[in-house]
This record gives sequence, structure tokens and C-alpha cells, in this order.
Amino acid sequence: MTTKAFTPFPVLTTERLTLRQVLPSDVNAVFALRSDNEINKYLDRQPAKTLEDAKHFIANITENIQKGEALYWGITLTESGTFVGSICLFAFSDQHNTSEIGYELLKNHQSKGIMTEAANVVIAYAFQTLPLQTIEASSHKNNQASIKLLDKLHFKKATTQDPTDPDFLLYVLDKREQE
Repeated sequence: MTTKAFTPFPVLTTERLTLRQVLPSDVNAVFALRSDNEINKYLDRQPAKTLEDAKHFIANITENIQKGEALYWGITLTESGTFVGSICLFAFSDQHNTSEIGYELLKNHQSKGIMTEAANVVIAYAFQTLPLQTIEASSHKNNQASIKLLDKLHFKKATTQDPTDPDFLLYVLDKREQE
């Protein structure tokens, strides 16, 4: 968004979680997340192969945050500070007041309600603090865990398909339907 400056970076908290900016010191956790074949199974990206790949990724997201082009949170367990995943808002559109949401969680922390908790606080931030009216998401048609999460978060399946890949389903969450 051309009008957004994410300084200071918005730290979000829930009962169990702290969502904070990803730091260079998170490189091992970021590598674990981005190199895991199971996590990457439904994502359109090359898995990280080295710690250097993870360092470059952290540098890129830091730059995108500084430019106001994305918000990328590391999801940590508040009690221990353990990095367990990430969630982001990106592809901001000033014209349409929209953004896309993305998320990933280390396997040993899945199915514990962590991503639902993290996504709810990010969605609240997006609708209450940013001038967003709509949040979009895409999910591979076979990624049942992601589709279940989007349903739980009240996203509606879009009537159009992803023009670049028919295996991806598009979902939309409208602020007006949340009020």
C-alpha cells in the first residue's frame, strides 16, 4: 500500500501467542518451516535448501515490510518464545482496499488451534487498523487443513478461479460481513 508505513512493526498478542517481526536470529526456525516438504506440498515455491536461503528470505520480507508492501509475522508461543510458524498480509491494493493472507505452521504445532488464533488477531488488525475491506486467500484444492481453516474463519469461496492455476481455490472475507 502506498500509504502504509509499518513502523513501528505491529506486535499482536493473544492468550497463547505473540506475533512479531521475523528477525535474523529466527533463521533456523524459518529454514525448518520453508524446507519442510510436507509444509511446502501445496505451496507454489521452491523449498529452502540452505540456511542462506532462509537468510535471504528474511532479508526480502524485511525489505517488503520497510517498503509498506507486506506484513509478515513470526508466530511465537508467548510462554516459551518458540517460533512455530508465520502469517502474513501481502498484495495490498489501495484501489480495492484488499490484501491477501498467507500462513504456515510447523507440523508439530498443527491441529492445536494456533493458526486459528493467529489468523483471528491478524484479521482483526487488518479490518480495525488498516483500511482494508476485503482479505483474500488462496488454497490448493487438496489442502484440506487450509480449506477447513478458511471456512472456520468465515471466508467464502469465490465464484472465480485462480487464472494462473486451476488447482488453487480463491476465498474472500469481507469486512462488512464481519460486523
